[in-house]
Amino acid sequence: MVAPKSEQPQDRAVLNSDGELAVAAAEAGAAVVLERYGTELARFDKAPGDFATEADVEAEKVILEVLRQARPGDVIVGEEGGRSEGDGATAQREWLVDPLCGTLNYAARTMLVSVNVALRSAGRTVAAASADPFAGEVFWTDGDQAWVRRGGRDEPLVPDGSSDLVDLNLDPPFPNAPAFRAAGLLLDDRFTNRFRPRVISSTLAVAWVAAGRRAAYITDGHLSDSVHFAAGIALCQAAGCVVTTLDGSPVHTGMQGLIAAADQDTHAALLALRSR
Repeated sequence: MVAPKSEQPQDRAVLNSDGELAVAAAEAGAAVVLERYGTELARFDKAPGDFATEADVEAEKVILEVLRQARPGDVIVGEEGGRSEGDGATAQREWLVDPLCGTLNYAARTMLVSVNVALRSAGRTVAAASADPFAGEVFWTDGDQAWVRRGGRDEPLVPDGSSDLVDLNLDPPFPNAPAFRAAGLLLDDRFTNRFRPRVISSTLAVAWVAAGRRAAYITDGHLSDSVHFAAGIALCQAAGCVVTTLDGSPVHTGMQGLIAAADQDTHAALLALRSR
């Protein structure tokens, strides 16, 4: 696989590729997140135990500016600002923006966050990027292949299940409880004898599955319109991971939720554990 050149990603994003535009937008948001890290940040309550910070709002603003300048006709759905209609010419195209996934980590000065941008068209995610502000990496896809960009260079994402590290999302809501609880796997000897659980509380871990840094990621929830998961799911699919719902159905069907696994063997083992 030949990695695409990346000397001037933002210029090319404006002129050409939706994938490069996703990268440019995610990088713009990540720059804000990095700049505001460790500073005093106002908080805005969203739900019990959940809030946004000034960094979330500011990062989303710059992401929207990049997208709107390059694709004025597209719809944009931001976690903080909601839905913004475009000019109408290409309104069937919808960008999903999560400006800071891992806000609770970030507010506690824990460097485990991601900035997620995804483009959905005709029911398919055709471009996506997930940026790690602190590692200086952007995981991205053009909808067909997937790469990680570091220092302006792209390397293909290669899933690898050999670590047996499995990230569990323990954040509510849990719509499939009591039939399924991710926390229950932690009490199952069959799980802990085979896998090594991790919890980073950010969808950065979904990108890590595509990159071979995690064997799998598991979460409950209805994810079909999720600004949090669209980018990570697209990355895993483009990288060749096995991506299904919790009951093994195609993504966004059945009981919903997500198992993103590096390979068939890892996926089969996790699916069997969930089913027992």
